[in-house]
Amino acid sequence: MAYALALGVEMATEKAAPTLIGSVQRALRLLEAVGEHRSGATAKQLARRAGLPLGTTYHLLRTLTHEGYLARVDGLYVHGEAVGSLGRHREVREGREAISHALTRLREELGAATYFATYRDGEVEVVDVSEGPGVEAVEEWADFGATGNAHAIGQCLLGQLDREGRLDYFSRHRPLSLTRRTVSDTPVLLRRLEARPLGRPVLEQQEYMPGVVCAAVPIMVGAAVCTIALSLPAVQSPRLPAVADRLAARVGSVMDRLSFTI
Repeated sequence: MAYALALGVEMATEKAAPTLIGSVQRALRLLEAVGEHRSGATAKQLARRAGLPLGTTYHLLRTLTHEGYLARVDGLYVHGEAVGSLGRHREVREGREAISHALTRLREELGAATYFATYRDGEVEVVDVSEGPGVEAVEEWADFGATGNAHAIGQCLLGQLDREGRLDYFSRHRPLSLTRRTVSDTPVLLRRLEARPLGRPVLEQQEYMPGVVCAAVPIMVGAAVCTIALSLPAVQSPRLPAVADRLAARVGSVMDRLSFTI
């Protein structure tokens, strides 16, 4: 009986103990050791600091350097670009979470589906969307990124660019006529974008899809050109201007929470 109890305790302990990978632990110790030497350190210095055999240290240093986590400069090891990207990944994740929470609050306050989009590397990119029962988002039946002329998001983002930036976009994405209300003539589009008052919401009435109206507010996140937008069923179009103004009024308080990498 005592043996069985002892065996049970031993098995429970084994199950509770985490499975640790020694090579990963040693690599982490090396990364920490490098971080303690701002000007870089030799393999021997790092081996002593991390408490590792020199041969093992060399193997790990070669691997970490190959993967970009370390770099060798004048015989000294320093952190590589991949180490910095780990922090950026976290910032991006936290930023996306902040966007999601902000869109949810706005959706609930405005009674409309909400969107966050940015103009990145010459392309219109919808980052996140918030919808719910009774406030469904617009169905992306035509690629949002390629139809910036037709929807409020694209028009708002393009409106924040200079003429050269707009021409560059239209040279790669020929304006398409998606509904009978869509403006697809490039010169007309350029004049329309140039005439929009700076900082004012962009209103779009069934240009992207019949039965849907939208509004978008221009914003800047750091140096990034962005927008927060909303959509409503066309039957609610009479309230679009007022809801768009409410969105514009709320953007300031939302932006206070969105100082992040997107």
